This record gives sequence, C-alpha cells and structure tokens, in this order.
Amino acid sequence: MMILARLLIPADFGLVGMATACTGFLELFRDAGLSQATIQRASISREQTSTLFWINVAAGAILAAFCAAIAPILAVFYHEPRVVWVTVVIGTGFVMSGAAAQHRAVLMREMRFAVLATIDVGSLFVGIAVCIGMALAGQGYWALVGLMVCQNIVNALGVWIAGGWIPGPPRRRVGTRSMLKYGGTLTLNSVLVYIAYNADKVLLGRFWGAEILGIYGRAYQFINIPTSNLNTCIGQVAFPALSRLQNEPERLRSYFLKGYGLYLSLVMPITLACALFAEDIIRVFFGPNWGQAAPVFRLLAPTIVAFALINPFGWFIQAIGRATRSLKIAALLMPVVILGYVVGLPYGAVGVATGFSAVAVALVVPVIFWARHGTPVSMIDMLRAIMPPIISVLVGTAAALAGWSLIRFLDSPLLRLISANTILFGVYGIVLWFVMGQGDVYLRLIRDMGILPFAGQRRKSAMGAGMTKPQASEQ
Repeated sequence: MMILARLLIPADFGLVGMATACTGFLELFRDAGLSQATIQRASISREQTSTLFWINVAAGAILAAFCAAIAPILAVFYHEPRVVWVTVVIGTGFVMSGAAAQHRAVLMREMRFAVLATIDVGSLFVGIAVCIGMALAGQGYWALVGLMVCQNIVNALGVWIAGGWIPGPPRRRVGTRSMLKYGGTLTLNSVLVYIAYNADKVLLGRFWGAEILGIYGRAYQFINIPTSNLNTCIGQVAFPALSRLQNEPERLRSYFLKGYGLYLSLVMPITLACALFAEDIIRVFFGPNWGQAAPVFRLLAPTIVAFALINPFGWFIQAIGRATRSLKIAALLMPVVILGYVVGLPYGAVGVATGFSAVAVALVVPVIFWARHGTPVSMIDMLRAIMPPIISVLVGTAAALAGWSLIRFLDSPLLRLISANTILFGVYGIVLWFVMGQGDVYLRLIRDMGILPFAGQRRKSAMGAGMTKPQASEQ
C-alpha cells in the first residue's frame, strides 16, 4: 500500500473499487459456506469432500460467467467504460478459488495453519511483486487487477500441492444435504453483512466519482486491517475449538470470554492510535498526496471499535449451532447501517464515515445483548472481559497525549509516530499485563487452545481432524 500509493493515483484505486464492490459480493457465493461446513463436521468422508469440490468448481465457473455478463451494466451504472474489462478479468479468479475451497478446508480441519500461512504469504508476495512491476511499467489500475489474479492462481496451486489429494467423481446420497443447508444459511448471512458494509462504496462511487471513492476506500481498508485480520486469524482457531465445547457450558463460557478479551486487547490500542495520529499515519504510509484521507481515517475509528466488540460473537453463536440467530442479527444491521450512509452521503466521504460510525456505535449494545441471550455468557461477564483492555488503553492514551506536547515539535512525522506510539503501547502493555493481571490469562488461553508448538499433540487429539469413512446418519 505504501509503494502503490506513490505509484498510482486515487482514481486507479477508485476504478478497481467500482468493480470489486460487485465481484466482492459475488465472492460470497463462490464457497457457498461449504468450507465451514467441512470444517465443522465431526467426521467427513472422501466422497463428501469430492462432491463438495465439484459443487465449488461449478459455482466458480458460473460466477465468472456472471461477471462477464454484468460488466457492461456496471459500466453504465458508474458512467465508466473502463470498468468492463476490469470486472471480466477479476471474475476469472472465481474458477481458481472455487477449485481451491475444499483443499483449503481439509488443511484447516487438520489444523495445518503453518502451511496455510506459508501459502497465503507466498501468494501475496508473488501478487505484490507482479503488481509493483506493472505499476512501475505504467499499467495504472491494471497493476491492482494483476495482484488479485496472481494471488488467486498461486494460492490455489499451493493448497492443491499441500493438500495432497485428488478429488474423485461427484456422488449422490453421500450425506451432503445437511452440509449444503448449513452452508446456505451462512452464505445468506454473509450476503446481508456484505451489502451492509459495502453499500457505502457503491454510493460514493455512483454519486461522488472514482477519486472520492479511492480516498474513502484506502482509508477504510487501512484502518480495518487490524480488526479484519485479527478477527480472521483468531476466528479460524476459535471456531473449531468453541464448536467442540458447545455441550460444556462452563468451559464454553470461559474460553469465549478469554478469547474475546485477548482479541480486544490486540485491536483496541491499534485503533485508538489510528484515531489519535491519523494525519501522521496517512502521511508516512501513503505520502503527502493523500491528506484528504486523514479525516476519513479518523472518523472511521469508532466503527472499527464497534466491529471489535461485535465480530467475535460470529464465532460464538455459529459454533453453538445458532446460525439462524446470526442471520437475524445481520438482517437488523443491514438497513440501519445503510441508513447511516444515506444520511451522510450529501457531505461526501467525511459524511459517510461519520454516519457509518454513528450507527455502528449505536448498534453495539443491542447486538451483544441479542447474541448472548440464552447462552452461558452474561452481560456482567461481557463487562468483565471488556474493561481491562478499555481501562488500559485509556491510561495509555492519557500518557501519549501528555507526551504529545513535546513530541509534536519533532519535524519528522515518522519520528512523531514512533515516539507517541512507544508511550501509548508501552504504558498500555504495562497496565494490561501487570496492573490488570491479564498476562497469565492470555498465555494460558493460547497454550490450552494448542496454538503454541508444545501443545500440538493435545490440539490434534481434541479437534479430531482428518477425513473418515461415511457415517450412518448426518450430524
């Protein structure tokens, strides 16, 4: 992002954003929730995974064809003819990602996270190298397209090689019906969430153009990186772990609350630092040409805090078999969030960011109350999990602001960032780890969940990974 922000112009990012607002939506149907269905099953047969593989491949091919068909409509909608071929080329990635879905799911069942991380990082580096090379060659927005396409291809090849299994022919009556139903519920939930969290980009692109969308999109993506990536990483481990504890209420409650507290302790200080030092962060990472992104970046910080408080309940309620409740919560979120965008739209990117944050913060309490209702987790439990990172980050913020009276006189924005964040994160870590006594709690949680190397054997036996013979009845 730092390099591309200096090689490309905001309109390049906005143009690709117009296409990905649509292709990103279609991405939700590529997997049809079948990867999670594969991971969640207590046991699964080779015939089942092979059948699901062919379903995923067929879905990918259909989505690629749909992208080609809808591309001219997008060009008319955005008044931008260049979006046609951008959409068509990005859409070809559906075929590769569909072919990789079940291989990736099997690796996750086997808890081979190190292998998956290697594949993900390797494919990202290849895509970045291609992207920067194309940008240097003057290819403009096609460099961003090249990043996505190359990453899909390398990732698919990686999981096929690591998975080490060749799909057989699809079969009927092998027990996939309940998996399809479960996957369908999760897919519909993802569709509603996607619409809610991407309508802002569609509206800005339609009414304010590629440049304003590029500014808003870069700010949103950048500030959302910690929450999004940490939610994905921790959720990949928490979902199978919590699923196996759903019939043990006390252990389920204990593990979720500790995981929730750990997640908040990582996200809170990063997000608050983004709000406090937005101008210097944008200048250091994006360069002087992106100054308009700073106020948007800061105004989106409350939204990211709201995400941090709400998102972990997705792991929780789906792990205990309440996917329908998750779907209902998404149905509540979507119209309220879109209303926030519409109210702020006349004021451009700043207005949309303000509206988004206002409704996101207002939804935190009702969503948490609904999600935990009827579960072993009480509201008192939630407050106990939330308060240590919140108190710690407030103390760290006070210390950073006190030091800012001297730090602000430094000429270099990079030195200002390093100095201010050293104070913020240093004080925060000391208060959280020692004063609040969370250090031992988090270390025990990580060890018990099998993330540390010496807990690997316990992890494998607890999770029951791998594929087995077909069961007589479906779960």
